[in-house]
Amino acid sequence: MTTGAKAITWTSIIAVLALAGYIFFKFCFVYAEGVNEGDINYFQKEGYIFKTYEGKMIQTGLKNTKVQGSIQSNEFKFSVADERVAQKLFDSSNTGVKLHWKRYKGTLPWRGNSQFIVDSVYSAPKAQ
Repeated sequence: MTTGAKAITWTSIIAVLALAGYIFFKFCFVYAEGVNEGDINYFQKEGYIFKTYEGKMIQTGLKNTKVQGSIQSNEFKFSVADERVAQKLFDSSNTGVKLHWKRYKGTLPWRGNSQFIVDSVYSAPKAQ
């Protein structure tokens, strides 16, 4: 094998490994986990080719930096990849829920439109 062929071989190996590492960290590596609690605003199954579950949760709060004393409403957009978790969310409409999610750097069409993928649903009692 000539020196030029060895250089091309090593460059190709390094490029393939770098691409594999990028794909892993962009689409498969969970870099954050958390829990959000609130009321489901909407939850639906959508998509042309890949049917995914997409939803939005409304989280209410009492702090607003713009107008003192007003109520602030935060939205949490999420996707669900597991059919059982999606069914729990459909059954939990009009109740407060607590969602456990994992965050990825990138989205995949068969996983959903959001970086936040919900993997567990817990019923949460409404605050009185």
